[in-house]
Amino acid sequence: MTTVPRIRVPIGRVLALGGLSSFGPLALDLYLPALPQLADELGVPDASAQLSLSLCMIGLALGQLLVGPLTDRVGRRRPLLVGVAVFVVATGLCALAPSIETLLVLRLLTGLAGGAGLVVARAMVRDLYDGDAAARVFALLMLVNGTAPIVGPVLGGQLLRFTDWRGVFGALALIGVVLLVAALTQRETLPPADRRAGGLRATAVVLRDVSRDRTFLLPSLVLGLGMCAMFTYIAMGSFVLQDAGALDGALSPQTYAVVFAVNGLGIVLAGRVSAALVGRVGPRRLVGAGVVIALVAAVALLVGALASRSVWALLVPLLALVSCTGLLLPNATALALAGQGGRAGTASALLGLLQFTFAAVVPPLASLGGVTAAVMAVTIVATALAAALVFLAMRRAHVPVPDGVV
Repeated sequence: MTTVPRIRVPIGRVLALGGLSSFGPLALDLYLPALPQLADELGVPDASAQLSLSLCMIGLALGQLLVGPLTDRVGRRRPLLVGVAVFVVATGLCALAPSIETLLVLRLLTGLAGGAGLVVARAMVRDLYDGDAAARVFALLMLVNGTAPIVGPVLGGQLLRFTDWRGVFGALALIGVVLLVAALTQRETLPPADRRAGGLRATAVVLRDVSRDRTFLLPSLVLGLGMCAMFTYIAMGSFVLQDAGALDGALSPQTYAVVFAVNGLGIVLAGRVSAALVGRVGPRRLVGAGVVIALVAAVALLVGALASRSVWALLVPLLALVSCTGLLLPNATALALAGQGGRAGTASALLGLLQFTFAAVVPPLASLGGVTAAVMAVTIVATALAAALVFLAMRRAHVPVPDGVV
């Protein structure tokens, strides 16, 4: 087993890239406690309010697909700055949306713009670090962007004491301004000599080649399905855990925000464990551990949903399930991008597309018959099981591990 020398990463880079890679949690988590209020004020069913989450996820997926290949051609910095600026404007306009239709369009635009931060942050890490070193840096970034699901819902819940859902979007726009300042501090990481020339046809060829690469595709599918389990909780949890008619001890918006924050803390702690262990055990074993823990937690969640009305029967397995993100996200990302080199932007885009497409499509389809604890649990079990099966397929197929990765 290869021992990877410990690397020093500038704290400013970790903070900036960690913040920029937190667009997904920021765009989704801050207003989760306000979803029921939003639905009531706009006079729409819960499913329509939930659709604002799904469209943002679709935007995050498509935005990465558009921006990722572009950054391989023109560099990372300029697309990043444009994307973050558009995110700020679109989020501010969400606070003024007069109808659910306008809000949905703006949420899609918010996601498209936010995708730039996600894809560029990953590509910059791949530009600067390789192998286990990249896995360690991704894990360090988890310590930063893991604070988004901790602070986001808590801040959103507390804001609801003084304002409504529109004020929450205003606060999100201000956070976007801070991220824009962070983006301005980042230097270009892809020299002109390493950029890919060509137009749409050349980009399509690169997309095809990356998508056919098993060293990229299988870890990406594991990550997309594993993250879908967490996003199912994000999309449905606000309605399930605050439903006093269905659960004993149902949560208030403020208590829900605290619970969400505790789950986010679990992600941070798991990410810290990942950063400490990856040099000794390698990212593939840590992905396997995350998949197994997530599946066990999902089954426990289903048992709790079917056998009890207590909210605690859901909260404990949800904590274990969400915490697994700290193992899955940095290590599956490092495995997927390890062999991509100069096409890291395109590969990062496809990685994000898979992740957010699963998250955008599966929860709304599962919710068509209504959002209940059982529906949430069954959906999470299905996605966690699918992730485990793909991981087994990856091991049985003896997918080679790229150079520099244990």
